[in-house]
Amino acid sequence: MSDRVLEVNNLSVVYKDSTVFGKRRDFQAVKNATFYIDHGEIVGLVGESGCGKSTMSKAILGMLDDAEITGEIKHYTKRPQMVFQDPHGSLNPAKTVGWILEEPLRIFGKYDEPERKRRVLDMMTRVGLEHELITHKPSELSGGQKQRVSIATALIQRPRFVVADEPVSALDVSIQGQILQLLLNLRDELDLSYLFITHDLNLCYSICDRVVVMYKGEIVEQGPVEEVYEHPQHDYTKSLLEAVLK
Repeated sequence: MSDRVLEVNNLSVVYKDSTVFGKRRDFQAVKNATFYIDHGEIVGLVGESGCGKSTMSKAILGMLDDAEITGEIKHYTKRPQMVFQDPHGSLNPAKTVGWILEEPLRIFGKYDEPERKRRVLDMMTRVGLEHELITHKPSELSGGQKQRVSIATALIQRPRFVVADEPVSALDVSIQGQILQLLLNLRDELDLSYLFITHDLNLCYSICDRVVVMYKGEIVEQGPVEEVYEHPQHDYTKSLLEAVLK
């Protein structure tokens, strides 16, 4: 068996809210989710909007402060990171590319300034960003360049596990393929494993090793991509695949 990078066991996420009359109105976004990711894998998490994909990914990375989380989340790597769907919204508009990329290293506190600068330039090269962009702000970048900065920011501390939340859905079709190829190349270069969140089943099939299907907050099916796509067991999975084939 491959080395494991993540185990999720019976994960449930409940958002708690109060109505104007003070009554509690709880919403269960994720219910008893169990799955794993092995070293080097790309595991696709698919389902329609609102099914709980992003909530589960944020719970896995400890990014939910306004919810009750139960179950077990076991990380076997250090400093897991996320690449967000909207690169424009995830980058500080007031700061330069160089500042944005160096900030995680400053917070980490392990490297002096010359080493931080060297690592920033090295990561820019790895993600295909020209070094002269280091003084540019996000508003001066194209959509593809912004997403490359977002990817570089996630990888600058050299994590081994990355959650990619719809990382190409906000990009032009002409740029999507370039970013996907970059993510695949970086997996090999930097020894990464991905949880790849998408609503695009064709995209999932093309790059993922296994797939996890969510419906109304629950995992209804999971397994190797070819097996699930060719022999779906759950009615919801069948309906998703039928919609793609139409």
